Amino acid sequence: MAADLAAFCQTKGLGQAKFVQLQACLEMARRFLHESLQREGPLTNPNDTKKFLLMRMRDYTREVFACLYLDTKNRVIQFEELFTGTLHTAEVHPREVVKQALKYNAHAIILAHNHPSGVAESSQADIELTLILRDALALIDIKILDHLVVGGTVQSLAELGHL
Repeated sequence: MAADLAAFCQTKGLGQAKFVQLQACLEMARRFLHESLQREGPLTNPNDTKKFLLMRMRDYTREVFACLYLDTKNRVIQFEELFTGTLHTAEVHPREVVKQALKYNAHAIILAHNHPSGVAESSQADIELTLILRDALALIDIKILDHLVVGGTVQSLAELGHL
C-alpha cells in the first residue's frame, strides 16, 4: 500500500490502472475516517483518533508533524499537517503552531507526528518539544490533550505521563 507507482508495477499483473484504483480507495478511507471524526461530535474515544492518525500518517516516507484543532467540546475543527522534514526529523516552529491554533480559534490541540521507521517510540526530543509547545500554548489558554507518535502503531505521550 505504501509502494510508489514504479515499485507497484513491478509485480506481475499489477499496472498503473490498478495502482490508481488502490490509491483512490486509500484516499476514500482517509476521508471517511476524517469525516467520522468531525461528524461524531467530541473526541471521547482515543482509539478513534489513533486509527485516524495511523491511517493518515503511517506510510509517509518523511517525518510529518500535524495538529488536530479542537473546539471547547473537543470536536474536530481542523486537521492540518504543519511541517514536513526528513527521514528522521521534522523541524517544528512553536510560533507557527500557536499561530495556527489562533487561526482556528482552537480550545485544545492534539499533536501528532510519524516515524517513517515504523517504530512508534517517543524520543527525548519528542518529549521536550511537547513540553515547549504545552508551555507556549498555555500562555494563550490552549490545552494540549496529547501528542501521538505514529509508526506501525500509535504511542500516546499523555498515556506515558509526559503531559
